[in-house]
Amino acid sequence: MKTMDLIQMLKKIFISLVFLVNIVYAKDIKPAFVYKASGGVTSIVYNSGKLYVSTQAGAVNIFDLKQKKLIKSIKLPKIKDFMGDDIEAKIYNTDVSDDDILFVAQHESGFRELYIYKHNKLKKLLSADDHIYISKAMFIDKDNILFCSLANEMFLYNIVDKKIKWKIDVKAPDAEFNSTFADFALNEDKSLAVVADESGDLKLVDIKKAKVIKILAGQNLDKVFKVDFKNNKIITAGQDRRCVVYNLSNNNHYYFETQFLIYGAGLSKSGKFGAYSSDENNNVTVFNTNTKQKLYKLTNNLMTLTSICFINDKEVFIGTDSNKFNYYKLGE
Repeated sequence: MKTMDLIQMLKKIFISLVFLVNIVYAKDIKPAFVYKASGGVTSIVYNSGKLYVSTQAGAVNIFDLKQKKLIKSIKLPKIKDFMGDDIEAKIYNTDVSDDDILFVAQHESGFRELYIYKHNKLKKLLSADDHIYISKAMFIDKDNILFCSLANEMFLYNIVDKKIKWKIDVKAPDAEFNSTFADFALNEDKSLAVVADESGDLKLVDIKKAKVIKILAGQNLDKVFKVDFKNNKIITAGQDRRCVVYNLSNNNHYYFETQFLIYGAGLSKSGKFGAYSSDENNNVTVFNTNTKQKLYKLTNNLMTLTSICFINDKEVFIGTDSNKFNYYKLGE
C-alpha cells in the first residue's frame, strides 16, 4: 500500500473513532434553573414567553419565563374517588392557541372532560355525560379541536357549533381491531397528525380528509408512550426501549436502543435536535437528528419523565411525575 493511501486510511479511521467517542460520551448538563409546579407535571407547552404546565394536582400553572415565576393558576374543583374521598382532578394535557387554553381533566365517573379557558372564564366543552374517554386534545385552529379517545378514535370538534364534525377509527386498513391509544402530535401547519398506540406502529392522519394516509411500521415493536412531530421528522419513545426517528422528507429512519423503558421523547422546533429518556436514572440524551451524534445528557430529573419541551434549539424543559421540573441551557 502506498504511503499516501495509508495516511488517508488512518485519517478516516481516526475521524471514525472520534465520532464514535462523541456518540458514546455525551456531555453532562445540570439544570440551569428548577421550577416548582403545584403538583406532578403531566405536560408542558410553550407559547409566547410563557409556559403552560398541567399537573396531577388539578391545576394548569402558567409561568412567565422572563420573571421565572408562576403568574397564574387555573384550578379545578376536587372530585370523589371510588371510596368517596375528595381527590384532585388530574389534568392530562394542555394546549394553547393565542390566549385560549385547552385541557383534558379527570372525572370521577371514569370518563374525562374537556375544558377551555377563554377571556378569563372556564368553560366545559365536553362532559362526562358525553361518555368519551378523552386521552389528549389539541387546537387545530381557534374554532376547531382535535382529540383522541383511549379506544384510538379521533374526533374533530367545532367550538362554535358545539358539534363533533367527524370521527374516525385510527388503525391500519387491514386491522380488525383498534389498538389502545397512547399519544398524538401535530405538524406545524396542523394538516397532519401522527398517532401512536400500543401496537408500536404509527398512523399518519390527514386532518382535512379525515383518514389514515400512511402507516409507519416495524421499528417500534411494542407500545409507543410518546411521539413528537417537527419539520417533517417524527420521534418516538417506546416500551421496547427504542427511540425511533423517522424523516418523512427522505423516508429514512433509525433508532437508538437503551437498557430501560423510554418514557419520553421530543424534538426541537427546527427538527435538528431530538431528546429521549435514556436510562433508569431519568437522564435525557440530546442528539443531532441528522448526524445521530449524542451531544448532551441532561441530569437531575427527579422522577419518571412525562414531558420534553424544547422552546428553541438551545433551551429545553423536562417534566416528570415530580412537582419540580428542570430548565436546561444547551451548548454552554
